[in-house]
Amino acid sequence: MKSNEKSSLEYFNEWLDAFLNFEKMPKKNIFWLDTMNYLCNRFYNPQKEYKCYHIAGSKGKGSVSSYIANILSSAGFKTGLYTSPHILNFSERIRSANNPFPEEIYEQTVKQIVPLVDSIIPENLPNQREATWFELVTLFAFLTFKNAGCSHCVFETGMGGRLDATNVINPEICIITPIELEHTEFLGDTLEKIATEKAGIIKENVPVISFNQKPEVKKVLIEKANEKNCKIYFLDEFLKSYNYEINNLKSDITLEFNNLFSRPINTTLNFLGEFQVFNAALACYACKIINPEITEEQIEVGLSNAFLPGRFEIIKKNDTKKIPTIIMDGAHTKDSVTFTFNTFRKLFNNEGKLLFACAYDKNMDEISKLFFEYNFKDIILTKPGLEKGSNLPYLIECVKKINDNSDKKINLQFDENPQKAIFAAFEQAYNANEPLLICGSFYLLAEVKRLLQTLQVD
Repeated sequence: MKSNEKSSLEYFNEWLDAFLNFEKMPKKNIFWLDTMNYLCNRFYNPQKEYKCYHIAGSKGKGSVSSYIANILSSAGFKTGLYTSPHILNFSERIRSANNPFPEEIYEQTVKQIVPLVDSIIPENLPNQREATWFELVTLFAFLTFKNAGCSHCVFETGMGGRLDATNVINPEICIITPIELEHTEFLGDTLEKIATEKAGIIKENVPVISFNQKPEVKKVLIEKANEKNCKIYFLDEFLKSYNYEINNLKSDITLEFNNLFSRPINTTLNFLGEFQVFNAALACYACKIINPEITEEQIEVGLSNAFLPGRFEIIKKNDTKKIPTIIMDGAHTKDSVTFTFNTFRKLFNNEGKLLFACAYDKNMDEISKLFFEYNFKDIILTKPGLEKGSNLPYLIECVKKINDNSDKKINLQFDENPQKAIFAAFEQAYNANEPLLICGSFYLLAEVKRLLQTLQVD
């Protein structure tokens, strides 16, 4: 089925290319659950073979998912973790808490999924609608976790919630991270509409844990929870106090809860940024509600083990390769970019250059203002990559408009070729002996990581 030179995941990736990839070519009205339910039924509903934890929101989903998976793993549960997007390796999406599964597990899933899906006659599908790329990847995750013998699995939604491919699971608990304006073409142009889509993961009598949302978002979540007879817990109701300090490029945190815990949680996170305190608190409380037997020590170990690439990831300066200190973060909403800039400034004061790119549907007007608020003097703008739609001319226009009317002038450069922009940013930051912040898109981060791999820089 596959050549000896290719891994199962490489073969599967090539096979997937034949299907619509809405991450590359967004189209309206492609989201519904009928096809996903049909596919799951054909494979005897593998998603019902383990306990599920479901996470939706605009930012922090990946971090919260990783924390939960690692807490469960440290407590002795065989855990599966499904997040998106991947940066370099497809296995980043579908793995155990912190590592890929053995190759034979992925190979087993490929041998199951490819021939059966290929044999399905499109006319037999609901409304004759073929599966999307993301639906097939989600199905692959369901089957892989079953084949790996997982007992607990953590699922991050891809987009929205109500019609997301992951929303065929029956979760033990639902977690809602901060909700912002995003993907407005698909989810709606107001916070209320977007919150309604995210709240679509809430199921009958299933507890809900939520970040402290904006009032209009909180109202939607409470109404949905009441409709589904769910108990909903907001962060400020259960987190009594916290402490956060940066130490040796890691986060030392203390979390004190109002109930469920016999003592405060004290641990060190691999993720940087004060907002990670809140992500960790959501994960702790969710795990403790569903698994009260989990100890504080197991939670501390799990939190300290959690890691995801591209979340304020630091690459140390390499004089041999003339690579500056690089900080990479996938932040792409106004609030998440604000948090990233805040953390960057705490670490490096007013030093540092910025390489930024984002997809066409991001809030470029508001994000552009942040470049000036955080005193970046040198900025290079580019496209997020060859595989992601963008609107670089509009982003440039936004920045130029502010620059022309600002006392804080920015040295603005732009190059629509991501590789050229990355090399220019490397060179300028290294020569100035300044750190380089790269953010705005996981697709841009993938371009950077591929170049660093070519240069043999870890």
